[in-house]
Amino acid sequence: MLRLCCILSVLWVAAAHSLPPDKVSAFHIIKTRSIDLNNAHGLAMETRLEKSVKPTGYRLELEPYLEDGLFKGHVSINVTWLEDTDEISVHCAHEIEITNTEVKATFPNTKEIQKVSVKRVSMDIKKPIVTLRLEKSIPKGSEGHLVFGFNGTMETENTEAFFKTTYMEQETERIVAATQLRPNNARRMFPCFDEPGYKTPFQLSVVRPRNMIALSNVPVARTEEITGEPNAVWDHFEMTPPMSTFTLGLVIAELNQLADSKQLQNEKEDSSIELRVWGRPEYHQALEGVNEKLFTVFKEIANFWRVSLPLKRLDIVALPNYQGVKPADNWGLIVFKESDLASKGYLQLAQELSYQWLGAFTTPAWWSDAHLNKALVGYLAAETAFKINNGSEMEGKWPMTVLYSLYYEFSKRYPHSRITGMKQETASTKIELLFRMFNYTFGGDTFREGLREFIKERKFKTFTGDHVWNALTAAAIKDNKIPKDLDVRTIANSWIEKDRLPLITVKRNYKSKSAHVTQKVYLRERPHDVPDAAKMSWWAPLVIAREDALDFNKGTTTIWMKNQKELEINDLPGEEHFIIVNPEEIAPFPVNYDDENWRLLANYLQTNNRLRIPELTRAKLLHDAWNLAYAGDLAFATAFNMTLFLREERHHLVWDPVFTMIDHIGKHICECMHEKFQAYVRTLLTPLYEELIKDEREDEENWRKNLRGHTKTFLCQAGYAPCIKEAQEQFSKWMQAKNPDEGNPIANQYICPVFKYGSKKEWEFGLQRVINFPPSRKQSERTYLLKTLAGCPVDVYKINRLLNLSVLEGNGNFTETDLFLIFSMVSGSPHGHTTLFHFLNNNWNDLKEKFQSKTNLWDNLITSATSQFTTQAGLELVSNLYVAHQGEFGSAEHIIEKSMRNIREEAKWSDANLPVIDKWLDWYLSVYNVNDKVAKN
Repeated sequence: MLRLCCILSVLWVAAAHSLPPDKVSAFHIIKTRSIDLNNAHGLAMETRLEKSVKPTGYRLELEPYLEDGLFKGHVSINVTWLEDTDEISVHCAHEIEITNTEVKATFPNTKEIQKVSVKRVSMDIKKPIVTLRLEKSIPKGSEGHLVFGFNGTMETENTEAFFKTTYMEQETERIVAATQLRPNNARRMFPCFDEPGYKTPFQLSVVRPRNMIALSNVPVARTEEITGEPNAVWDHFEMTPPMSTFTLGLVIAELNQLADSKQLQNEKEDSSIELRVWGRPEYHQALEGVNEKLFTVFKEIANFWRVSLPLKRLDIVALPNYQGVKPADNWGLIVFKESDLASKGYLQLAQELSYQWLGAFTTPAWWSDAHLNKALVGYLAAETAFKINNGSEMEGKWPMTVLYSLYYEFSKRYPHSRITGMKQETASTKIELLFRMFNYTFGGDTFREGLREFIKERKFKTFTGDHVWNALTAAAIKDNKIPKDLDVRTIANSWIEKDRLPLITVKRNYKSKSAHVTQKVYLRERPHDVPDAAKMSWWAPLVIAREDALDFNKGTTTIWMKNQKELEINDLPGEEHFIIVNPEEIAPFPVNYDDENWRLLANYLQTNNRLRIPELTRAKLLHDAWNLAYAGDLAFATAFNMTLFLREERHHLVWDPVFTMIDHIGKHICECMHEKFQAYVRTLLTPLYEELIKDEREDEENWRKNLRGHTKTFLCQAGYAPCIKEAQEQFSKWMQAKNPDEGNPIANQYICPVFKYGSKKEWEFGLQRVINFPPSRKQSERTYLLKTLAGCPVDVYKINRLLNLSVLEGNGNFTETDLFLIFSMVSGSPHGHTTLFHFLNNNWNDLKEKFQSKTNLWDNLITSATSQFTTQAGLELVSNLYVAHQGEFGSAEHIIEKSMRNIREEAKWSDANLPVIDKWLDWYLSVYNVNDKVAKN
């Protein structure tokens, strides 16, 4: 509810307030501090103001009462009338109390400032908008200013808007006040035109305690004493460049500057910027080296843009107890969590510094363009981090980490599963990869020049995607990188407007040295019955690396697939040489080939020359082959042949996709070949693991630790004898403990191998620990133990023992939540879901009666027991159960029907692929003389 306190209005009728905002002096301190505000949240980002007036400048004065978490303020906004109107609307959160309003204007063709009476002030009940209704209409072209007095409460529950937080230092509680106004939180601090398109100068004045500093977007112009207030002063900041409301920033805290400032000079533009780092004195040691890192990253980004920021200074703050998910990237003032700023990496700092140009200097025109802003910042930050430290921070995995997740998401029948947040994130990631694609296909020089022209043209303005695409088009055409009839916007939109990615298939004609290239929607999940899939096509660049001229530094765009379903490529090498299309993942699409080209690639990778193919491309070939086989587009024998070189491969990037595929295929194969597949995994991983454990060091790279950890985990799951022995030796310590229920004395990594391959006695010991688990211990430890008890064993006896005890016998130590967990974990392996199915089938009447009033458990049991089969034999089991008990499934009727539909589809895949996999595994195990049996107790 808006409350207008007319009594306070006399405080604003000083002669000074007849001046325009940029001439108004700071208002005097108001002693009254009783404010009753509603803490309403849920701001409507889509709310747009009527375009009857536009702001041209702000004079904002804030007086925070830090102890009380309250603030008073006064804002004068210079405006220009864009149409005749007697109404003016501004953004203002419901929790802001407006205490005074005033409107003055200079009409066209006059010089006299006239005061216009405000007839009524009203707050929109649903939207954070205040509307001033005037006594008369003000004509278009008038200039003047709006004045608001206001009171507010600082945020204390989170670090958003204008917030207050505290921290302990030397047993003393200290206060911090700061702002995080992105994306539309300025309205929660003062009445304003809170839209990104309104870019205007700000003049900020703030009261601060003497023992604290105040930092904002620009330096302090002067500090003013306050009569009768010996412990506080006014800081009046310089006028900012034109900027959006969300980039306004303020910090009030007891901070010290870290070491000396760094000065970066731009001799070409005869300008410089001072770089400073701030933190509490006690934290300075943790920030050691940040000054140098800031200078290095800022210099790199400034060199990329070659357009100086219109700022004298950039302050970087490590703010105690700041809890924002991301830093507050105000223009000229970036606020970090202490731990984030103290971290060793360069990526996050590069992102935040990039926002100084792309986000503050030029700003997305509306929130719908924010994902493009984020994408370009993300790409440039990754490039910067790679250039500075060779990608060691990301272990060299970019862009694989984001690209592979896109491949999996967009190849589903239903991408995003209706999760809007994920959709926005993947949209941004896809555009980030498009920028990478354009950088490769146009060349770095052309790409940079296009973006530099874009920022020059849009500085102090807003931008849309078209501004970026048009600038890149102009640069590419100028440098003859694309035909004149091609534009980047068309290319980009063909990718952005679809929640899909293409699969490019290259079928070579070795006699004519040509290839037939086609594109279709890449689908991994079955069935491939996606609506409109046949209509989809992309503008895709085809870059080709060829064995007879193998130089990955000189890959050039051979041709663009201009929204074409197919085309012919000529002048390819002869039949003895392979080709690689889309090397280095230049564009986000997998590539399939004819069998002969795959054979040439597999053979080459098994030679000593394989290192001539960069690790990212080796990983791509492996990743594409396995996923295409999984999708049904490639024979599994071909995909498995592509793994033969891994016995000699040691680069972690190449191994990165292997573990995912071992997991996927391991879950999909039938029980009949489970042991063969495990033997294959052991043979594949053992040479790598044995080499990794030879020179284990404390100070080794993270990628090496991670690779060793993944390798050991998968080896243990596959029955690697040394792993099982080590796990059982460790587990025996627990079994021999005097009071085993007091705690688990061994690492979690040893538990699953013992429950999977160990004795019944060891597994039974674990079961008793769950049953006797003391309530005084962390329940998360019990949950982990129960998950491994249910999910790790392949022994039918162990699984049945747990199901009988927890479900049929109704042991009181197992809750309904436990049963959900058991069903879920047991169904995660072929042995487990088969055993669960037979448990359901053999005990149907008892289970039906037991769960007749517990539909959630019943539905979950039917789902877990019937949905994981992938073969014709499995389909027959489930179908027979359905026929035998038709009409008895109750709430789960639709579940088993859906299971049968899915199994029918998966069975087609299994019929086509499992015999091929089985035959290949037999060949492999015989060639390498591998025993597929695991010694079990």
